[in-house]
Amino acid sequence: MIPVAELKSFSQPNAQFLVLKPWWDVFSEYLCVTMLMIGVFGCTLHLTQEKISCLPSHFTSPTPEVINLFGHKNNLDFHQYVFVNIYCYEHSVHWFAKYFPYLVVIHTLIFMVASSFWFKFPGTSSKIDLFVNILGKCFDSPWTTRAISEVSEERGEENLVILRNNTMSKDFGERRVNEEENVGLLRSASVKSNPDKKVSDSQSPASVLDKKEGEQAKALFEKVKKFRTHVEEADILYHMYVLQTSLKVFKFLVIIIYTAVLVPNIEIVVRCHVPPELTGFDIYCCNQNKAHLFSKLAYAYICFVGVYGLMCIYTLYWLFHRPLREYSFDHVRFETGINDIPDVKNDFAFLFHLVDQYDALYPKRFAIFLSEVSESRLHQLNLNHQWTTKKLRTRLAKNSSNNTELHLSRLPGLPDTVFELPEVQSLKLEQISNITIPASVAKLELLQELSLIYCTAKLQQSALNHFRGHLKILHLTFESSEEIPLWIYSLQSLEELYLSGPLTNDVSKSPSLESLRELRALRVLYLRSNLRKIPPSVGDVASKLQKLCIHNDGFKIQVFSGLKKLSTLVSLELVACDLERIPSAVFSLSNLEELDLKENKLNTVEEILSLQHCRRLVTLRLWHNKITYIPDHISKLRTLETLDLSWNKLQNLPSRLFHCTKLRHLDVSHNELTCLPPEVSILQGLQFFSAAFNSLESLPEELFSCKKLKTLNLGNNRLSYLSHRVANLPQLVRLDVKGNRLESLPVEIGDCPLLKSSGLMAEDKILETTHH
Repeated sequence: MIPVAELKSFSQPNAQFLVLKPWWDVFSEYLCVTMLMIGVFGCTLHLTQEKISCLPSHFTSPTPEVINLFGHKNNLDFHQYVFVNIYCYEHSVHWFAKYFPYLVVIHTLIFMVASSFWFKFPGTSSKIDLFVNILGKCFDSPWTTRAISEVSEERGEENLVILRNNTMSKDFGERRVNEEENVGLLRSASVKSNPDKKVSDSQSPASVLDKKEGEQAKALFEKVKKFRTHVEEADILYHMYVLQTSLKVFKFLVIIIYTAVLVPNIEIVVRCHVPPELTGFDIYCCNQNKAHLFSKLAYAYICFVGVYGLMCIYTLYWLFHRPLREYSFDHVRFETGINDIPDVKNDFAFLFHLVDQYDALYPKRFAIFLSEVSESRLHQLNLNHQWTTKKLRTRLAKNSSNNTELHLSRLPGLPDTVFELPEVQSLKLEQISNITIPASVAKLELLQELSLIYCTAKLQQSALNHFRGHLKILHLTFESSEEIPLWIYSLQSLEELYLSGPLTNDVSKSPSLESLRELRALRVLYLRSNLRKIPPSVGDVASKLQKLCIHNDGFKIQVFSGLKKLSTLVSLELVACDLERIPSAVFSLSNLEELDLKENKLNTVEEILSLQHCRRLVTLRLWHNKITYIPDHISKLRTLETLDLSWNKLQNLPSRLFHCTKLRHLDVSHNELTCLPPEVSILQGLQFFSAAFNSLESLPEELFSCKKLKTLNLGNNRLSYLSHRVANLPQLVRLDVKGNRLESLPVEIGDCPLLKSSGLMAEDKILETTHH
């Protein structure tokens, strides 16, 4: 005999699947067990006890002479009775009365199999198994407990504020207004994590997840994302559940109909016709021994099947009456305050509807892992574990401005521990995604410089207020103009702004440079982009702007009218702007002191005469162009102190150049010069002179009369002789003659008091001769 426990395994394939069994499925399982017990009990009686007992009917006997009317002796032996019992059972008893217990067992097993079929179907079993596993892990995850605990604390604080308002306020109307205002503020605050609260949590040992638990929760977030993407694509789970429920309803109707019709055929007394030649009697009266009990079992079975069918009909009503292929987490959002929990659809939604019937707490705890806010909180917690204050302090270094800089690159986020380093003066963030700078940035009292290199950063309002009063320098590198955050235009204390990245061609309509009007303290503006004209918005800060640098990456700037507004400009750099001549707008900059036109396409600089209107111009850099000659009227620029003509195509220098008597720095390296004019001696204030990488074969003796020379670079020329008058340069610190045709250096070079061996650049063999 098959134990009931073995048969029960059909209806409960896996105990963990109970979360997907609503109350009607559980109740139906108990009904199935009861019906199975009825069937097993009936089968047991049917197999172990006599089925029927027959006696001959003497009133219809064809041979009455053998009948003893007084004693009813039939002269039949035991074997004849056994034969008649079997014969009558097979031929006269109705088939339903014979096989009723077996039908009960078969129908019940079909019900059980149908109820768990969707757990075993190949297209659904893997999804269900994975969902149940993830659901259990999400339910038991320490991160879920922590997140819900934080929400409970926030709700407790909210209720406490309301209670205090109710207690302290005497006027009912005033109390009601205060209550509504406080509830609204707290609910809005619960959506985003409180930075101060987060810091206190991170310091509390009881609330901090260890590293292993954090990594496990992180893995769960990834599993939930992948599972959601996979399951939301179809609704096979829903269709399979509808199919098996419809099958059970159909089978219930069939069972009820034919059972109700055939139950009366379970008779206690059965008349049986037996061939008279076998026993001498043709009619027997038979008693079906368990007919009375089977009849009662049949009616009980009909009752249980009826209740079971009602459950199935109710299930169908539930399936079709409600939109089960959409699931809204509105109630969870309200309870937790996490507003970014997404609604789900298709099979994912159907699974949540089933779990809701089992225990509504499961979807609530699972929803934590659907929230991006929750994920970002966990992500931040793991990041803080990985990047401790001690580890970050090892990243501190001095930058080019001699400020203490913290450079973080390619991290998955910004650790909160960064704001525990009060000595940081410059924060450089490179290729870090999902940056939100919290209010705790105010702890970095010395922070004045921020660099965001391919980082999209958001600011909390408190952090923005802090930056408005403290941030002085901002570097921003981006891939598209949409990545420029609008909050940079409200930094009222910003003094230097460096923007590197593509901007729209029509800058006047570009949201990336829509207005610099609020940057009242801006002194330096650096734009490395693809501009077609000087941004008109630059004129908004013309009153304070002192330095403008535009590096245009070879794109041609066609309109320079915006420069005329920059009357206070001191330094102007137009690098790689595809210029063929010096823009006329430059000549109106009366306060200009430095002009850099590097990497353009200047062939001639005839208009250089107009630069005399820039009466304060001291630095002119025309390097990395294609200039073939310098006009004589360059001598009009009498205020020049630095002139860089390197990396051009000059073949000679005009003698009038050296009438710029204030020149201290002159660079004509990387040209095609073959000689230098003797008028170089006029530059008595010259301190730096470079003519390297030319074709000079000799030097004018007058060069060595420039007694203030500190650096003399003559490398990579064709010099075969160096005058002994080099000893007339008492302030010479660096001399480069490497790459020439020199065989030796004059002995008098040792009379240069400040020239050390480290400052003398020449071939090794020449240096050895000099030392000897």
